[in-house]
Amino acid sequence: MAKQRYNYRLRPGKEAERWLHFEGHNCRYLWNRLVEGVKQGKWYSEKDLTQWRGELAWLKDGSSVVQQQVFRDFKKAHGRRRFKSSHKYLASLNYVGAVFRVEEGRLRLPHGVQIPVVWSRDLPSEPSSVRVYQDNLGHWYASFVVEVPDVQEHPAPDDSQIGIDWGLRALATTTDERFDLEHPEFFKQAQKDLTRYQRMMSRRKPKPGQRGSRGYRQAKTRVAKAHKKVSRQRQDHGRKWANRVVDNHAQIAIEDLKPGFMFGSNLARKAGDAGLGNLKRDLIHIAQKRNREIVLVHPKDSSITCSKCSARNKQNVSNSHKRFRCIACQAEMDRDLNAARNILDAAGSRASGSCASLAAGFNRASENHVSQHEDQQLVRRPVAQTREGGTTCAQAELGILVL
Repeated sequence: MAKQRYNYRLRPGKEAERWLHFEGHNCRYLWNRLVEGVKQGKWYSEKDLTQWRGELAWLKDGSSVVQQQVFRDFKKAHGRRRFKSSHKYLASLNYVGAVFRVEEGRLRLPHGVQIPVVWSRDLPSEPSSVRVYQDNLGHWYASFVVEVPDVQEHPAPDDSQIGIDWGLRALATTTDERFDLEHPEFFKQAQKDLTRYQRMMSRRKPKPGQRGSRGYRQAKTRVAKAHKKVSRQRQDHGRKWANRVVDNHAQIAIEDLKPGFMFGSNLARKAGDAGLGNLKRDLIHIAQKRNREIVLVHPKDSSITCSKCSARNKQNVSNSHKRFRCIACQAEMDRDLNAARNILDAAGSRASGSCASLAAGFNRASENHVSQHEDQQLVRRPVAQTREGGTTCAQAELGILVL
């Protein structure tokens, strides 16, 4: 069994929210006192908490379990031990053991506090702890720690394989067009409202040293809500697609793309809206939970190698070229689809124990119908030779990693 967090939205009433803020300010006070002690060369322990609760009646009114967790979180913080401002602090309360329980769809906390929970899914087991926290929009959430099986059984056809190539025109192009993922451009859709809200913020921006007006804080909240909506849309859209891919395939070959290089070009805005890094992470995480075979393939030459004859076409391929045309076999197809097929071929050759099925193809270019000019652009690679221990030269060259 493995431990995992299940997050849910909370709908606290006025009294419950007042109590959560009270607990949060108690925790902030303890944290700042611990930071002050470290700066003075003192390390406080949970024994000191008992003394402080005896001296301060308002501290004693709070939950001792939550306050003890502050000491434990402080020990794990390491380099993040800084004072927390009352204006910027967001409450985070950790309840463990028998001090909380879930009854009749509500989260029951000490001192008779009951909070309705938005149950988007059922808890798989009895929670061992829960962290109640607030985000920058003022929304409250509960993060339950539960036990789940190490590998969740979701059977898929044994021979089902898919190759995935990342991009910006389409976020994911696969070897099966049913699983292609178009770019939804959620940020672009919200940009008109964001521009208006940010202009409101700019007009109402306070002078240095002054606190923001009510109108400024309202505009700031609107900007945060718009960004939050885009983030949730992007996450929901990507995870639904990842679940469909994982449910229908036993082996998933993924282009091991590092999208950071895109942010230094004119593609930065569209790359940021794509969220390829999070999409790739979610796909790998879901596939590992369901015991799928994941193969990460280095993207080198995947876009300029023909997936039919395995000849490498050395012409420049820019983002404006949407079609791939092989100068050896004259095959023509979508550029991203060709790359996805090459990624799947590389993963399949690794699964068979060698890369001969892929690397040998580099020698299959026709010798008869390639002109002298084309021959200068066509690069043939040698057949993979197996090293000692079963690792092939082509496998190492292609940068294949199996998770």
